[in-house]
Amino acid sequence: MKLKSLILGSVAAAGLSTAGFAADLGVLTSLDVCDELGLSGLTISSDTNCLQISGGVSYEFNWGDYRAPEADVAYTFDSTRRTAYGDEVGDWTSKVEAWLTFVGTASSDFGAAKAVITLKEVDFTRTQEDDVDPFDFDSDGEPDGLFIDEAYVSIGDTTVIMAGKKGSIANLGDDTPFNVLGLFTSDGIDGKGVGIDGDDGRLGGHSIQVVSDLGNGVNVGLGLENLNGDSDLLRGEVPPAWTHGTLVGVVGYAGENITAHLTGMAYGILDGDVESWALHAGATGTFDAFKVRAAVAYIDNHKYTGRDVLNALASVEGTFDLFKIALSGEVADVSGADDYTDYGFGGSVGVGVTEGVEINLAARYFYDDLNDFDTTQVAVQVVAALTETIKATGEIGVYLGDHFVIEGTATPLDDEIIYGAAELAWAPGGGFTSSVRGEVNSVDAYKVTFKAAKSFE
Repeated sequence: MKLKSLILGSVAAAGLSTAGFAADLGVLTSLDVCDELGLSGLTISSDTNCLQISGGVSYEFNWGDYRAPEADVAYTFDSTRRTAYGDEVGDWTSKVEAWLTFVGTASSDFGAAKAVITLKEVDFTRTQEDDVDPFDFDSDGEPDGLFIDEAYVSIGDTTVIMAGKKGSIANLGDDTPFNVLGLFTSDGIDGKGVGIDGDDGRLGGHSIQVVSDLGNGVNVGLGLENLNGDSDLLRGEVPPAWTHGTLVGVVGYAGENITAHLTGMAYGILDGDVESWALHAGATGTFDAFKVRAAVAYIDNHKYTGRDVLNALASVEGTFDLFKIALSGEVADVSGADDYTDYGFGGSVGVGVTEGVEINLAARYFYDDLNDFDTTQVAVQVVAALTETIKATGEIGVYLGDHFVIEGTATPLDDEIIYGAAELAWAPGGGFTSSVRGEVNSVDAYKVTFKAAKSFE
């Protein structure tokens, strides 16, 4: 039920029927502007504006023995699939994320005119090794506290002009592999995929953007972003002038069976020079029982990191009566101080045993050219829908090969690491989700994770 309906009901129940009382109500006198603007959800309306309110809260707690002492930390080559050796020191984290978005909309001669404000807070506490005193920081590494995540205005219908603090218009999609385990380099990239070294604070932020729907599935966009010069690569009290400004251009297509895009980025342009640039392209096609995906990203990044990167992947998935088969491959070619080409591939076969029960057989391989070692992961996964709202997942697997390196060295470890994991997920409806997951491995590490979240709009 809409908030305005509740308000109207309360007004009627209170017997506020005179014109004098209605005039005093102000914001409550007109309750139909949201419908006129085609807006729904949790709304409050005045004579000319509709205010939409949405938000959410999520919580995550981890506990176990999964972070080794700093001098002995063992990493996989991609740094995200880290399986530390147990060191008999308890580890835990506690993280709360909350956000609240207000969108005020009114009609204009050019289309909907909007003001958007998103308030956000991320409280994160993690134990240090050999130190039970936690430290706190938010998602930007700053002290805990409420901050403005978005604050911008926009106007338009098929063509929309936006200005303020907001996310990027860059399209970096159509690049996630289909196979169950994914690919190692892809997993090492924030958000998975072929990635770019530009989704690190140099996109979004203070921005001026224009996007337009040209019809027939074609859309284009042009943006001047990162005008505040913030960057995770060169974060400091006063960012250098050459880090300010990112020019973003996007061309996209979304048809019945195909989605595709090309995004170009030029970094540090406000001083009159292009300090580095990047391209990201991806496409996904669905043809009867098959899906095909290909993506590539090139980053000319010498000014920031002294190296250029070319990442690419291809993936195909076939769905049949009882089987789902997926194959993927990737390459990462890096030039600069060190020239090397990493590559990997993966595959999975899913079998529907009974209604609601599926078994996945999966494997992936990666070769690290720079350090001359490789790794292989093999896993068996069982997914069972216990009820309409409860799903259980179990997985056992093994890592083989020289897949670990000690921090600060290039020395591979050839330990065979066997692991097992189980997860129970519950989605009873109403936008609420929760899960509990446990994982243990043969090098004495273990981890239990609890999650719960609810959003509204």
